[in-house]
Amino acid sequence: MSRQKAIFEVEKQTERERARLMRSLRAEGYLMTDVGSGQVIAAMAKTGVFRLGGTLVGTQAFRCYEGELGVRIGFDQAAMTDDIDIASFERLSLVLGDTVDTPLAEVFSEMKFDPVPAPEKGRVWKWRQTNRQTLVEFLTPSLSEQEGLRDLPALGVNAQSLHFLNYLIAEPLQAPLLYRSGILIQIPRPERFAIHKLIAADRRRGGPDELKSRKDRAQAEFQIEVLHQNRPEDLTEAYETALERGPAWRAHISESLELLPQTKAILTSQSK
Repeated sequence: MSRQKAIFEVEKQTERERARLMRSLRAEGYLMTDVGSGQVIAAMAKTGVFRLGGTLVGTQAFRCYEGELGVRIGFDQAAMTDDIDIASFERLSLVLGDTVDTPLAEVFSEMKFDPVPAPEKGRVWKWRQTNRQTLVEFLTPSLSEQEGLRDLPALGVNAQSLHFLNYLIAEPLQAPLLYRSGILIQIPRPERFAIHKLIAADRRRGGPDELKSRKDRAQAEFQIEVLHQNRPEDLTEAYETALERGPAWRAHISESLELLPQTKAILTSQSK
């Protein structure tokens, strides 16, 4: 009992210190997570999503790079979203031999999320909040020709498999989510995030996700400019690694760069 009391006191002191740091970051103008998204991500963190290999991707991850890259992202359209995307490797989820502390279906139900029916009966990979527009989606890399639904046993959910995603979530970073006293999460490496956005933008271009395609290009353009100044070696390595993956990778990247001439010039000059 004495040991438990000591551990509890240390945890409370640590939380107070984190809260102090969050106040300092807010005072400095850092981009804090909105209440709705923060509540959902905090609930997932509490039940073990990030401990078990989950990685926050998409615009919610983009918002977390201010501290990692030492830049101001601001409140433009490229940093705004109601979506929360979590990606994880299927094979990692299979071999962990562990599961979330509370089933995510229960967590989402308590937060007024409804499952979005999938084409395959009985399988759910995304939830939508009834009183907001927040959408939570689970993703996993596709290592086959098809982009079907896969299982993530550690998280207790299904996930939409996508090509090119394995590149994005390899070797993720731990980062603080700026909400309340701070939450430890995982996000992709910024240089891989930037290059992957070029691929994602081209895959979405010309369809119903055209607005998302424009946002992808804006995020890629912003990060590549920052990385060119601060981490040119990391940017070059990520770019060349993607190009070496094959013709489909090179085609998607090339198509996006045709719409971003300054970004193209940066990457071309660095890879020589």
